[in-house]
Amino acid sequence: MLKIERSWADAARLYVKKPVLTMLFLGFSAGLPFLLVFSTLSAWLRDYGVSKSAIGFFAWVGLTYSIKVFWAPFVDSIKLPLLFSRLGRRRSWLLAAQLGVAIGLVLMVQLDPRTQLAAIALCAVWVAFSSATQDIALDAFRIESADESVQGAMAASYLLGYRLALMASGAGALYLADIASWQVAYWSMAALMLLAMLATLFASEPALKNTPLRASSALSLAGLKHSFVDPFIDFFQRNGRFALLVLAFVGLYRLSDLIMGIMANPFYLDLGFTKTQIAQVTKVFGIVVTIVGAFVGGIVVARYGVYGPLLIGACSAALANLFFAKLALVGADVSWLYVTISADNFSAGFAQTVFIAYLSGLTNRAYTATQYALFSSLMTLPGKFASGFSGVFVDSFSYQVFFLYAAAMGLPAILLSLILWRRASKLPAS
Repeated sequence: MLKIERSWADAARLYVKKPVLTMLFLGFSAGLPFLLVFSTLSAWLRDYGVSKSAIGFFAWVGLTYSIKVFWAPFVDSIKLPLLFSRLGRRRSWLLAAQLGVAIGLVLMVQLDPRTQLAAIALCAVWVAFSSATQDIALDAFRIESADESVQGAMAASYLLGYRLALMASGAGALYLADIASWQVAYWSMAALMLLAMLATLFASEPALKNTPLRASSALSLAGLKHSFVDPFIDFFQRNGRFALLVLAFVGLYRLSDLIMGIMANPFYLDLGFTKTQIAQVTKVFGIVVTIVGAFVGGIVVARYGVYGPLLIGACSAALANLFFAKLALVGADVSWLYVTISADNFSAGFAQTVFIAYLSGLTNRAYTATQYALFSSLMTLPGKFASGFSGVFVDSFSYQVFFLYAAAMGLPAILLSLILWRRASKLPAS
């Protein structure tokens, strides 16, 4: 991991570099589909009377993001017919994935949750698959577009675009559902994917690395080894006996944050908040706070490196759940909702920026998409799996107990952050 200390002014100036600004628009394209198969979808289902237990199981749609490592080698090494010659390796996959998201949303919007829940689940899986494929290509695009010292700023700019998209697919969708219908909301989100496609068309393709590319009809045994085996061998060779510790850390870092995500909107609705209040506080104000946290995280990483900020992010993510536990006792108090969202979203923006910068530094650019997909899959897999039982947990106990449990799930990440920081302090700067 590169260790660089800049002045505060030099760290802030990274945000006007062209690759950093480009990530703002591509981050929007990555963020738009996510809530439409997650918390916005859960609000739609709850509004139609779907049980909390059934909504909880929809969290498993998010497992698609956690298993993307299995098809990431294809994104890393296969040329898409027609698109590759015009757009290049990364942008061709980005455009194809964005088209898949739009098609899935168009199909989903024509279904009724009361009678076609299984069909909605299938459409949600397709949207998540297309979105995860977009993430594979975009993560590689981001890492290959700038050197390691700029990755903190790249991550922050990406998260700004991502969060603006969450504002559109979260607050925007809730507003539209409140004043019109859920059908209007989802049609509007499908239309916004056209803007994401324009962003891909106008972006600059990063320089092609020395990674062999193959047409889809020419996969040999040697090619399969290079795509599926060599990236993992490379990671374990570079990290030695600490490789498993690093992978455990990657899998557990966001557990406390992800475990409660699917139940957020049902929690707000069950407390008595209106959809408009939820949109204003969690999807507008909350997005702004997250953006602030993300930019602070990017500057701190550029100034001090990643390991100290990783520990701060792990602690703050766990503590934020205690605010939700308090909100469960207070009830539908908008002032306390603002306090809770401030604590949660600032810590989330800060921690995600730092963590993305850390993961970017783990990759070998000969296998960018595959290795980063491994890390980002592990990053979400434990939390997504555990969150599938969140509705059952709440039904069996209470929201307050659930949030205390989510806070406790952050303790392993705090411990591993300390271990990795101590290990990094003994390594020579590179």
